[in-house]
Amino acid sequence: MSAAATGMRLFFAAWPKAEVAAPLAAWARETADGTGGRVTHSETIHLTLAFLGEVAVTRGADAVAAARRVDAPPHAFAIEVARYWAHNRIVWVGPREMPVSLGALAEGLRSELGASGFALESRPFAAHVTLIRRARAPAAPLEPPAVQWPVREFVLVRSMLSREGASYEVLERFALR
Repeated sequence: MSAAATGMRLFFAAWPKAEVAAPLAAWARETADGTGGRVTHSETIHLTLAFLGEVAVTRGADAVAAARRVDAPPHAFAIEVARYWAHNRIVWVGPREMPVSLGALAEGLRSELGASGFALESRPFAAHVTLIRRARAPAAPLEPPAVQWPVREFVLVRSMLSREGASYEVLERFALR
């Protein structure tokens, strides 16, 4: 039996509408002129809420059931900072401080997944959106684009890795209420 038949690489994310993703992608392309690296495509920009990793196909329904138990309100957050993380060579953008509602969404999701037996990373949730991978340190401070990101839902995503990078398939959507 192939690995594809026994498991899936899964994560939960906030996935922006095109009108939010487009200016982030444009900023990343412009910024990459000075940092090099691989720019995230507009259609794959996301904010990871919980990374499950390789999950048996039979456990996919458990992940969906856990996500359906999450009770979080719709909210928005501002893209206010842009940073370079040297340890993994990425350029990312995000809010200056963790928005309470976004933190509550991530924590509620992690709690429900943990109660369902999923092993998650122990490090605290960090609200960041990776826009450039394999980047060099920028020569000057980065100024992020002024973007408001409304979060009305979150999604369960399957990630497939290849030499060209990751490709994503949204498997399920969960409305915030």
